[in-house]
Amino acid sequence: MDIWETLYQKAKDQYHPEEVSPFIYAHHVVCALESESGKIFTGFCIESCCGVLDLCAERTAALNMYVNSGETVVKRLIAFRDQAPFGKGSGMPCGACREFFMQLNQKNKDMEIMVDFAERKTVTLGELMPDWWGEYRYSENVD
Repeated sequence: MDIWETLYQKAKDQYHPEEVSPFIYAHHVVCALESESGKIFTGFCIESCCGVLDLCAERTAALNMYVNSGETVVKRLIAFRDQAPFGKGSGMPCGACREFFMQLNQKNKDMEIMVDFAERKTVTLGELMPDWWGEYRYSENVD
């Protein structure tokens, strides 16, 4: 089993859409990521009737990574709804998640994001965020 199959299976285990309350819907988008150390962390989407309270699966997985290991660098990420990413924009992190990962650690620009599971096609976050506005802040903090 390759790492992408492992990530897919770990994320798929989180997929079970449910109404948590009359206001909260969860587990309908899932994610698994591999940290720099090789550990795998998962997350699921949580949506409320008030959009500012929503939390994407990708950010939930990243927060699980940080809380449980202190790590901030992601090597690989897969996210999806009811099926593995199949191209045509499926599996792509939203703009808020892309921004979050870029701000979390400069190395995340090299993280691979699965865009077509069957073909094992990936894209890097840096390819999705060329000329990112915050790059100069990282360069200012270099010793």
